[in-house]
Amino acid sequence: MQTYKIAAIPADGIGPEVIAAGLQALEALERREGTFKLDVTHFDWGSDYYKRTGAMMPADGTQQLKGFDAIFFGAVGAPDVPDHITLWGLRLPICQGFDQYANVRPTKILPGIVSPLAGVKPGDLDWVIVRENSEGEYSGHGGRAHRGLPEEVGTEVAIFTRVGVTRIMRYAFRLAQSRPRKFLTVVTKSNAQRFGMVMWDEIAAEVSAEFPDVTWDKMLVDAMTVRMTLKPQSLDTIVATNLHADILSDLAGALAGSLGVAPTANIDPERRFPSMFEPIHGSAFDITGKGIANPVATFWTAAQMLEHLGQPQAARRLMHAVETVTGSGVTTPDVGGTANTQQVTEAVCEAIRGSNIVL
Repeated sequence: MQTYKIAAIPADGIGPEVIAAGLQALEALERREGTFKLDVTHFDWGSDYYKRTGAMMPADGTQQLKGFDAIFFGAVGAPDVPDHITLWGLRLPICQGFDQYANVRPTKILPGIVSPLAGVKPGDLDWVIVRENSEGEYSGHGGRAHRGLPEEVGTEVAIFTRVGVTRIMRYAFRLAQSRPRKFLTVVTKSNAQRFGMVMWDEIAAEVSAEFPDVTWDKMLVDAMTVRMTLKPQSLDTIVATNLHADILSDLAGALAGSLGVAPTANIDPERRFPSMFEPIHGSAFDITGKGIANPVATFWTAAQMLEHLGQPQAARRLMHAVETVTGSGVTTPDVGGTANTQQVTEAVCEAIRGSNIVL
């Protein structure tokens, strides 16, 4: 039996609630499949840890995580801790420290969940957004000078390297190649950002020559928001910069019904380091402790983790269970249901236990 070492970092807000739900579903899958085991170690890092120690995680945090096969991450952010401290103190050091350069965010309308787009139903919106996750607008380069004076200046430098752009384009084209439509949309803003983004476009064209069976097009990021909203059927695989994909993937989750159903995988494709899997919704302090957080994003994230670990059947069984439950109307209030987190979780676990189909 294959054993995988998983680092669970529930962190902030609803993170502990949804990670607990995800682990409950994974335990049900372990028993149902009987082919793998998850050895889970919990880390109490996050905003509460910061309030106690002055840091979001220990100085050797990434060293502690290095020996794990994957990281199962909840959410980061607290109303009484500045956002740049929480993000740069925990999530980004892990993503950048482990060179998890491919952020993969699938989006589709699940059965039983209604999109806010009129006339759009399951099957009409089925995308995967690939976000460059190591550089671009979130490189952390820049600074502030003359603080507090009238001439104060702040700079934020977007870094685009040939290595970084080429590898994310190859990843996106390869992913598009693996999907039935074999279609990729490259998001850009090269009409206004004439250096880094022009290079982004040029490298996309260069890499496309390696994938003659993949059809691709290019879309300015502002026009992309219109296309996602008005012509969702025209899209399939999407690749965008760190900032652009961050924004577009939130829009994608909302168009699919709720950020509560949107998953994320932070992948090191070369598998030099553990990859990290997290729901997209954030800490959601407005509903923390109410027991109504939607666990579906975490289940989908767990399915991505299982796929990455080499357990595709378990991943498919988990998603089949999720779609069975949402299709039966057992959903949380964010998507119009009346069930709470635990009720949805128990329904998914029961669907896993009762799943006898070959996947």
